[in-house]
Amino acid sequence: MEDLKIIYLDNAATTKTAPEVTEAMLPYFTGIYGNPSSVYSLGASAKKAVMDARDLIASTLGAKSNEIYFTGGGSEADNWALIATAEAYASKGRHIITSKIEHHAILHTCGYLEKRGYEISYIDVDENGIIKLEELKAAIRPDTILISVMFANNEIGTIQPIKEIGTIAKERGIIFHTDAVQAYAHVPISVDEMNIDMLSASGHKFHGPKGIGFLYIRTGIKIKSFLHGGGQERGRRAGTENVPGIVGLGKAAQLAFEHLEERAGKETRLRDYLIKRIGEEVPYCKLNGDAGRRLANNVNYSFRFIEGESLLISLDRKGICASSGSACTSGSLDPSHVLLAIGLPHEIAHGSLRLTVSEENTIEEMEKTVEAVKEIVERLRNMSPLYEDFIKSNKNV
Repeated sequence: MEDLKIIYLDNAATTKTAPEVTEAMLPYFTGIYGNPSSVYSLGASAKKAVMDARDLIASTLGAKSNEIYFTGGGSEADNWALIATAEAYASKGRHIITSKIEHHAILHTCGYLEKRGYEISYIDVDENGIIKLEELKAAIRPDTILISVMFANNEIGTIQPIKEIGTIAKERGIIFHTDAVQAYAHVPISVDEMNIDMLSASGHKFHGPKGIGFLYIRTGIKIKSFLHGGGQERGRRAGTENVPGIVGLGKAAQLAFEHLEERAGKETRLRDYLIKRIGEEVPYCKLNGDAGRRLANNVNYSFRFIEGESLLISLDRKGICASSGSACTSGSLDPSHVLLAIGLPHEIAHGSLRLTVSEENTIEEMEKTVEAVKEIVERLRNMSPLYEDFIKSNKNV
């Protein structure tokens, strides 16, 4: 069988580590391998690399360097933000507000807190996945201590009105956290202008390494340690620093922000090409997410009368990597909670496809992808008795 050229369209799940990132990391495995907490020069060189990465990342957010804390990724940062805030402010209140379309790193952490006596309000979103601000305001109580709303949705790409949410939180003296794992290094973010108190990010979503991320914590927020042990990360996150990962995270952020506008422009053109052609050429499909307030790289369609898993398997046989939603829920037989929250019925939510592009993709790859989707959807529908009954009933109308 002839080797297929891979068309990678699952960049929301993970991105390829940039060659410049790998190159920047290599010396910290074998040459500058000292522990940053050591007093000798080998450790001091590693410590400087960590400090340089911290300074760079802080500058991309308009934050202070001492407000950036390195973590093992976005999920750890989300857990830390919610659990440590809940514990630190429990004497003020035990009520937290979030949305129904959050990543499971938030939703499952909220479930953990509910079992420990905290109350969680899950706010609805509209048909495009945008949080209902009036419902958010109405949910605020005297004992509300935290609002956590994602910056951009990982499945449908919808960008939330973060500045407005931050303003609501600030006016009422409530801490505001945003899971920006999909948004950081893809859209401009200013923590001061948007009134963000805490922000989570993960390196592998913008061509950095896996297993490294950070949590921004605004000065004055009194949350405690999440990992206990040594005094690393100014006593708030124990464990020897992942120096190669931190260096890679910093390099990936540098590259991303140097070319952010150019990259977003190219991804938008690829995204819009897919949206237009699929929408015009594949019948009985629906674009999920807001058409305007949308990440530059995200396309999410639902196709009636097919199963998303069959579509993914067929695309994989053609060398096209895609997903039906979050990589963290792949293998689950349940339909996406995000698609259900925007009002899709179960049978249509099951037939979803997420394509997330990068600047390395080409129009030629988009053309091949559209043709593959058209051919596979038609073939799968022709095997579906539901589709057959639908066509017959419509012919008789």
